[in-house]
Amino acid sequence: MEFQTQYFPHSLYQDEDLLFYEALGSRKLKITTWNPIRMYRAMKEWERRLKGKGNQNYKGGSFGAGGVILFEKQGKPRYTYLEQAGEELPVDDIVAALNAVRG
Repeated sequence: MEFQTQYFPHSLYQDEDLLFYEALGSRKLKITTWNPIRMYRAMKEWERRLKGKGNQNYKGGSFGAGGVILFEKQGKPRYTYLEQAGEELPVDDIVAALNAVRG
């Protein structure tokens, strides 16, 4: 997997049955405006953020809305974040949740 070798050299698990996707609500990315100027600006902002990160991987299901689920050792989910199209991940919240799970 390109992602694992280039960005995250740790164990990854592929959810072939899409159980996590279903747990996150099986949501699809939606167009939130039909205003062409807003759509253009949103696309340009999205491109700018991706280029700044050097990540040009557009493979996979581009219209599925994902997210983050953090589990404690016993398997109980302790934190979820539902992807918001065009928004940055709440890194500080995720780090705080990781620290809480670690105890």
